[in-house]
Amino acid sequence: MATVLLPSSLVALFPGVGKRHQIEGDTVAAVLVELDRSVPGMRDRLVEAGPRLRPHINVFVDGQPANLATTVAPSAVIHVLPAVSGG
Repeated sequence: MATVLLPSSLVALFPGVGKRHQIEGDTVAAVLVELDRSVPGMRDRLVEAGPRLRPHINVFVDGQPANLATTVAPSAVIHVLPAVSGG
């Protein structure tokens, strides 16, 4: 199973949900569907119509930028990060 790491800013929207999840799936899209089964509403925070990742969400699989079609190995580490801006 892949390890999915969520940011504190996202976890704060889902009381009681942890930052680390073990999820099965062969693509980022499949992983997010499975994550949504255990944390209902999570996928809606990450994915918009298209489907595609929301513009302010970045996903990295094993340190490499990813999109919904990116392949996920069973041992992969997936980081979900919100975009950061400011001055």
